[in-house]
Amino acid sequence: MNSPPETDSSPYLRAASAGIRHHTRAYTGKNTDTPPAPADRVHLDALHAHLTTLHQLLDHLTDATRPPHPAAGHHLATAHTRLWQAATEIHSAFHLLPSNTTADSAAASACPPERLPEGPPVLTICQRHLTAGHIIRRKTTPTDLRAHTTACVR
Repeated sequence: MNSPPETDSSPYLRAASAGIRHHTRAYTGKNTDTPPAPADRVHLDALHAHLTTLHQLLDHLTDATRPPHPAAGHHLATAHTRLWQAATEIHSAFHLLPSNTTADSAAASACPPERLPEGPPVLTICQRHLTAGHIIRRKTTPTDLRAHTTACVR
């Protein structure tokens, strides 16, 4: 199996990481007297997009690594599952935040299975999450997905 030359992908990954670091510094700011603003839907939508894209990349890396290096492939598969769990939590938080529209209600921002949400970004994040969900459910068991849930079990 041929791996892509380093010049094909590594600069893009480094640029994406640098962009996230830059955004983190800009978001938190240098003024420690005022706390950073709480997360909003725009930030969570962008973060969810990054996580699901990274999830797809990790899926392909896991598939390519597992046959020749089973132990490393197992660790990548575990990271793949944890990344899905992070994306699920971001998706849930997105729906708990108020939207910036005047017609905001819990029903309008929910992700009901019987109908698609109305318009972007709600429609976009839900479609992206469902697509990523198909990948993870194809390769993991429900027990794997429940292993590190953040929900209270009391």
